[in-house]
Parts: sequence; structure tokens; C-alpha cells
Amino acid sequence: MKRALTLLSFGMALALVATPLLAGGDPANGKTKAAACFACHGADGNAVDPQYPRLAGQYYGYIQQVLHEYKDGRRNNPIMKGFTATLSDQDIQDIAAYYSSLPTKLDTLQGHVQGD
Repeated sequence: MKRALTLLSFGMALALVATPLLAGGDPANGKTKAAACFACHGADGNAVDPQYPRLAGQYYGYIQQVLHEYKDGRRNNPIMKGFTATLSDQDIQDIAAYYSSLPTKLDTLQGHVQGD
């Protein structure tokens, strides 16, 4: 009996720890939810205008973090704050999954770093 309770406790703890690791976004849903982003960042995530970041191939976690920072005001950009204001956590996961799944056109940072 004691062994069964120990195994059950261990299983429950493992499930609680693993749940966030298994959560993720859906790139297909993200493409739909990111439609407003296409005007500046491009449908393929490779913005043509250098004032807008290229999102294609960025890290999934980084895109999520940045979107949350715009949403809660840690990053101050009125345009991005407006776009992120209505996004749910799932929307952010889906958008991050979409852009992180795309191939990037940046092969080097030459010409893309301020001061180059």
C-alpha cells in the first residue's frame, strides 16, 4: 500500500511538472491569429522594411516573452501594446509557434545591427 501511494504521488508530481513543458502553440492557428502582424512583419515573418523586426525563425519562447512584455507594458510601444492587448495566452503561444516555425532569411547579422 505504501509503495502504491509513493508511486501515485510521484506520478502526480511528474504530471504537474511536465504539463507546462507539453503545452504549446498551434502554428496553423497562429497564422490565422497573426494576420494583423503581416502588414509590418510580413506573412512569411521576414519584414522588408528594416524598422520592423524579422520574426521568422525566432525562438518560440522569445516571441512569447516579447508579446507578453508588450501586453503588460514592460516594453513600451503603443502600436504593439494595442495589438497585444486582446491576445490570450493561447493566442500568444499560437503566434509564437507560427513565426518560430518559419524559415528565416537572415543568414548573418551584417547590416542588421545598429552601427553596421
